[in-house]
Amino acid sequence: MGKLLWAEIQKIRRLNIVWIAVFATVMVAAIVFISGWFTYNGSRNIDSAGWYMDMAQPLATLFVLPAVISLLGSYMICREEDDDTIKSLLLIPVNETKLIATKMIITFLFSIFIYLLLFAIAFLTEAILHFSDLSVGMVLDHLKIYFLQGVGVFLAISPIIALVSYMKKGYWTALVLTEMYSFAGTFMCRSNTLKTIYPISAVFGVSGYYETPCQNRILSIIILLLCGCLSVFILKGFKYSEKN
Repeated sequence: MGKLLWAEIQKIRRLNIVWIAVFATVMVAAIVFISGWFTYNGSRNIDSAGWYMDMAQPLATLFVLPAVISLLGSYMICREEDDDTIKSLLLIPVNETKLIATKMIITFLFSIFIYLLLFAIAFLTEAILHFSDLSVGMVLDHLKIYFLQGVGVFLAISPIIALVSYMKKGYWTALVLTEMYSFAGTFMCRSNTLKTIYPISAVFGVSGYYETPCQNRILSIIILLLCGCLSVFILKGFKYSEKN
């Protein structure tokens, strides 16, 4: 497993999709930053310490980051067949179950990395603008939220990655489906019941972005874990060799 992880990390370093994801993260941060400079009722949101860290993460989650993470995950799984390298891998031989598990682990780590990158951009901006108004507690609380958001988003979108890969529909399908899936979270968040059980909106409660009763948080955690279990169940039946 260690060798497979090392090999996959070496491969994703050369992927354009990784840079697309990084660029998308930077663009989201830039758009939120620019929106904060507009004046509403005689004041600007960007002038409030902590506003930027508060707003960058939910907007990125509802509109951009889950889709690019899903794109990377499905591409990593599908590329072996698309590039016709699976035949060589099966001759080594490589355990297909371990290979798929490795790709999902890399996607999980990438999800955390993207959210921590977004946090770093938001924090540095806040430090430049409001350094004296920031407290250690505020920064650590946001760091926890961003980290858990990365974990939760991966679990929430993992069934889409697994299903698209299993059906061999192509990684761009995963991008489109996940974008629709995450955008629907904007409507689910309007209902206390739906935002608890809908995976994308449940992530916000689990990460601590908004206050939620303990029983609702536990239910949201269970929903996200079920998403992870569902993806494992789907990928257990995935076989590269079936196509080749």
